[in-house]
Amino acid sequence: MTAHALLVSPLYAGFFALMLFVLSIGVIRLRGKRRVQFGDGGHLDLQIAMRIHGNFAEYVPLALLVIVMVEAVGYSRYWIHILGLALVAARLLHAWGLTRDKQPSSGRVVGMTLTFAVLAAGGVLLIVDFARNAALM
Repeated sequence: MTAHALLVSPLYAGFFALMLFVLSIGVIRLRGKRRVQFGDGGHLDLQIAMRIHGNFAEYVPLALLVIVMVEAVGYSRYWIHILGLALVAARLLHAWGLTRDKQPSSGRVVGMTLTFAVLAAGGVLLIVDFARNAALM
């Protein structure tokens, strides 16, 4: 196996770092506005902001790691862009969907479906790469 330069995935790592920053600031601002140190204080807007932030923090690190590894093992930059753009769309749709009154909203459902698709597709690509290289050992 040959390691490949990471040329595309850093773009998505940068985007997700900024997105986490924005989501964190949103939670901090609402905590200040609502004067809540811990938890959500029973405020629905803070609950929603915390879940958007929390869900992002639960899924994006592994999905981004998978994207970085797909690039590192040598898949085409097109694969990296497909996975990266799908994850960007997924997380934006999910965040927007959680703010809708009717739950579960279509944005939330499509966002999570796309997130799972990125994890599944990336996972399959990595397993295929491993199997291909294991056959050469």
